[in-house]
Amino acid sequence: MAKNFELTSEYKVRSAGHWEILSRDVVSQTRDGLASAGFNADTALYVAAPANASAFDLAFRDFLITHLVQSGAKVYDTPGKGLEVTYNAQVVRHNSDRPHFIPGQFTMLAGGLMAAYGLRHSHIDTQLLAVLGVAGAADYANSINAGGPTNTEMILTTTVSNAGRYVSRKTDVYYLENADTPLFLRPQHFRAVNMKVVAQ
Repeated sequence: MAKNFELTSEYKVRSAGHWEILSRDVVSQTRDGLASAGFNADTALYVAAPANASAFDLAFRDFLITHLVQSGAKVYDTPGKGLEVTYNAQVVRHNSDRPHFIPGQFTMLAGGLMAAYGLRHSHIDTQLLAVLGVAGAADYANSINAGGPTNTEMILTTTVSNAGRYVSRKTDVYYLENADTPLFLRPQHFRAVNMKVVAQ
């Protein structure tokens, strides 16, 4: 018998402003990870761009460099001068349907109030059900405004390495709007093929 995991939440990346927020979190956790691995705050860093970078990759690298510099890190524009910071954005597309409404905070609050109030007053079923209905509608509106889960997610992994050894690593998962997926996909380069034309 199949069993679902416990209900979890995931941030949805919907704008370049969100990319900047992600980079701030990555920089903070990377600096903490380096400190716990015994590296000084002034350890030299180089942020490498992925090969065949996507629009997200290019902007995310700029955000990382900006926030590292602003946090006091020594960041170099050429490799080989310190630890290498790399990142990978893997796009995952699910073909199964995603649930768009899951009862949330308003329904739980109303349910709790119903239980507490219902113990003292047994003949107000209609009023209590109305409160639960309004709370459910508020949860539904709240989930619709967030856009609900999508079929597309991004697994974002940031790695700091030193001479081939992992020093620090962070991985997070985010929802992406299906329509925004091309911003995260790396361009495909096609190999040139010589074709021979023959007379018929």
